[in-house]
Amino acid sequence: MKKLWENYSYAMILLAVSLIFSIVAKAQLNNEDAYITVTIEEGQSLWEIAESFASEHNLTENEFISWVEKENGIIGERIVPGDELVIPVEAKHIEPTQIADAER
Repeated sequence: MKKLWENYSYAMILLAVSLIFSIVAKAQLNNEDAYITVTIEEGQSLWEIAESFASEHNLTENEFISWVEKENGIIGERIVPGDELVIPVEAKHIEPTQIADAER
């Protein structure tokens, strides 16, 4: 066992790090799907979006705006019409329903 470790330690460490990285990356990708995306319209501001979704999250307006800026890479609340932003409102996924087969 010691000889195996001496010969392949770098490969084993690389494999372990790669596996951990893959698990973390997959978790983050799944997390992005948990929130909704909004498209900015003419005249909208982050404050207005925070207000309109206030009943669907438990953040203050300042916390909401900070989260949106951080997650979307926005500096100084600068948004333009057409921007698509992920906001901290959980997406409600509709579970597929099973339709009974008409044939028996």
